[in-house]
Amino acid sequence: MEVHQALPYLRETLLFLALTGVLIPLLQRFRINQVLGFLAAGTLVGPFGLGLWTQDMPVLSNFTFPDRAGVAALAEFGVLFLMFMIGLELSAERLWALRRWVFGAGTAQVMLSAALIGLLAWLFGNPLEAAVILGFVLSLSSTAVVMQLMNEQRTLGTPLGRAGFSILMLQDLAVVPLLILMGVLAKGSSEGVAALVLLTLLKSAGAILLIYLLGRRVIRPLFQAFVRQRQPDVFMALTLLSTLGIAALTEWAGLSMALGAFLAGLLLAETEFKHEVEVTIEPFKGLLMGLFFMSVGMAIDVREVAKAPLLLPLSVLGLFAIKTAVTALILRIGGFGWGRAIEGGTLLGQGGEFTFIVVGQAVATQLMPEPTGQFIMLVVSLSLFATPMVAKAGQMLRATLEKRACTIPNAAEEMPQPAAGRIIIAGYGRVGQLVGQMAAAQDIPYVAFETDARLVGRLHALGLPVYFGDAARLELLRTVKAEEAAAIVLTMDHPASALHAVKAIRREYPHIPIYARSRDEKHAVALRHAGATQVIPETLEAGLQLSALVLQGLGMSEGGTAHVIQLERERRIQEIS
Repeated sequence: MEVHQALPYLRETLLFLALTGVLIPLLQRFRINQVLGFLAAGTLVGPFGLGLWTQDMPVLSNFTFPDRAGVAALAEFGVLFLMFMIGLELSAERLWALRRWVFGAGTAQVMLSAALIGLLAWLFGNPLEAAVILGFVLSLSSTAVVMQLMNEQRTLGTPLGRAGFSILMLQDLAVVPLLILMGVLAKGSSEGVAALVLLTLLKSAGAILLIYLLGRRVIRPLFQAFVRQRQPDVFMALTLLSTLGIAALTEWAGLSMALGAFLAGLLLAETEFKHEVEVTIEPFKGLLMGLFFMSVGMAIDVREVAKAPLLLPLSVLGLFAIKTAVTALILRIGGFGWGRAIEGGTLLGQGGEFTFIVVGQAVATQLMPEPTGQFIMLVVSLSLFATPMVAKAGQMLRATLEKRACTIPNAAEEMPQPAAGRIIIAGYGRVGQLVGQMAAAQDIPYVAFETDARLVGRLHALGLPVYFGDAARLELLRTVKAEEAAAIVLTMDHPASALHAVKAIRREYPHIPIYARSRDEKHAVALRHAGATQVIPETLEAGLQLSALVLQGLGMSEGGTAHVIQLERERRIQEIS
């Protein structure tokens, strides 16, 4: 009993961990979308699922959550880190590369969809405040579901995939004004329209100021000061401190904690520690998202389906119809053919995970009646479940239209392409910097990793694509899509680290050329046997250059010296190979 008091909701925590441990591998094995799986599981074991029969069958209480309050506190962490991960995915570089689609197509999609959905909500008798909230929140799509579908279909790198990703980025950015709007509406309209608008502007300016001050004066120096030991637990502690600390500050300022977590993600996305943070939280990413979506599933009362057997499916169809039509029209204007445009529209036609956060807050602050909130959450949940099937129908319709037209549109190919032929440099000391400078001089894009935090901070501040981290960690390479790299260059000082990196990279990416620097010829042989494509011992080049100077000093011509040195270089490299 004392243990239970010391650890409140211990049973619920253990049950959630057990369910997650079983669900995640099962969903991965059967290739089921994790969001849908956790929603279904939460609905099944929640207070409106099997929890309804716990009084008649007490044994069910050991496997269900009869009281949603038991996971509410844990779910708050799920919400915060969902928003943090969304913010971490955004960056100024990505936004600028896709600016035409992010700020053009994305803004048009959100505004048009919000206007149409909000108008319908108002015509159906909802108060103006609730209609405005519903219009904006239902205009957003599910980043988690859409990204997973595009990854499964391998369409993220296509023009349509990049256009869809751009729209999702703008939707994620739209979270900030929507959270601020929620806070304004929750205070009521007694202050007058002008006062509300002024308050919104002040809070927006305050949020921007917070980003600047914390990003420039606190977070980056904090990470730079404590990551020198290169310990994962230090990174985890700093990440938690940043996320929860900024969330607490925004709550203190009268804004949402979710907004603070989102801002924390944005801040870290602009630092040289972005990829290392992604690797650090990766083991917890599925767990935290599962916690959030399972909690959402527990709030869904499936009995409401029986109360609205006609209105509910029509609402789901209406949501898909409005958003598909708006998105397809925007994509068509952007240069896609009707087939591809409709396919993109069906992919983004569902409601988003952010709906559950906003609607829950709207109900809690009495901006929205609880029955309306329950109905909307059920509509969005069903739209998430229907997304794979609707997206498949969109693909079939696109194939039919393209077959009839006998053409495949390509006007949208003008949108920015991902960096072609990018190389990854592991170790950015003297040799790595020289490789990076040579690559930049030839307009070859690259990204570099270095474990010296001071050096990374100095180079990153100059605008160079250098990030903190050990490139021998495959999780870190995955964050920069190493499978698409043209080559990986290893210039590490530590021989054992270079050998470990070559083995790991060759095992994971057998097709990518690996060019490595070695200390000496013995180390070069080991790297070649481990799978390096080409190895250059630094002692070899130093010896050859010194030999060339000696030969020229003894009277040998420059051409003759170059020929002799090249023959010796080829002989030595052949021996290594």
